Amino acid sequence: MTSESKAKIAIAGGGLLGRLLAWRLCQYDVNITLFEAGKLSVPQGACWTAAGMISPLSELVHSEKQVYTQGLQSLDLWSDWSRKLELQGGRAVGFRRAGSVLVAHGKDRSELLQFLRELQGKLGESAREQVQVLDTEALRDLEPALHSFEQGLYLRGEADINNHRLLPLLLDVLRLQGVQLRELTRVNCEPWCISFPGGEEHFDCVIDCRGLGAKDQIKGLRGVRGEVMVVESREVVLQRPVRLLHPRYKLYAVPRSDGRTVIGATEIESEDLSPISVRSSMELSSALYSLNPAFAEARIVETRVNCRPATMNNNPYIHNEEGLIRVNGLYRHGYLLAPAMVQQVENQVAQQRLLVF
Repeated sequence: MTSESKAKIAIAGGGLLGRLLAWRLCQYDVNITLFEAGKLSVPQGACWTAAGMISPLSELVHSEKQVYTQGLQSLDLWSDWSRKLELQGGRAVGFRRAGSVLVAHGKDRSELLQFLRELQGKLGESAREQVQVLDTEALRDLEPALHSFEQGLYLRGEADINNHRLLPLLLDVLRLQGVQLRELTRVNCEPWCISFPGGEEHFDCVIDCRGLGAKDQIKGLRGVRGEVMVVESREVVLQRPVRLLHPRYKLYAVPRSDGRTVIGATEIESEDLSPISVRSSMELSSALYSLNPAFAEARIVETRVNCRPATMNNNPYIHNEEGLIRVNGLYRHGYLLAPAMVQQVENQVAQQRLLVF
């Protein structure tokens, strides 16, 4: 098939969804153009701020069952896709499937027990295979840094991915595969058409995954502010993501390389992108200190603030019509749901008879 006769597909939005979609569609004999309002090489958007947790069990208690089901699908896809990306890009993406640990202080032990009861209620008999109750000794064997806790839960099979490795690697692979990259181009999406200041272009299919950039075209789409800190410590080493259950906030701590840990908990109904608040930084620091007092000497090396795109019911949004597919609203489940959503969009593009191996 000549270049002129290949199907032309436009993807609007160069975040996690846009990059994964462009990469997946490269396996077909199509021309792909990726539009991005900013610079693709500059860290921006919720996909850069996130801690990269892939945790269907942890989210099941507070989300609908479809998030859990699609999360399990994404776990398997991440295992496969990360290997393929590493082969194509020549370096690691930082995918780790070591499970996650939940703990609570003695006075908050009821939070841990309630979490376990709700998981058991939603999972039934399969809870025994997926969730392990840890006593003091088992917890210390699994996570020595959590030596002050008497009990915990080990959620087997959960994972995380280093987004600051993954996103640049995806961009490099897209360049290698010949995807046309149109940066600094703010667009609107309509069936078969991308419009931008000064003109428009027509395609066989337009895929809109602009996040909050699509607010004017998706009713009820809103931003939910999230704040994280990155700390550096040589004294405290975590082996996997850890969540601290608390009546007021739910702290997560995700270890990265070079002694760094990404911590977060905040979820604020606001689209404010101003720097992290004193209150949030104090609560995050206090909760981190309570995980292990040695964190008191950790250095805060970075703070991040961004807004997650969310629908009114916090469920992902997909709209499919001839010539246009919109996918959005992954809320706090970006890395948990992205592969499953990408596969769904891929199938929808195939139904429009545009994909040829």
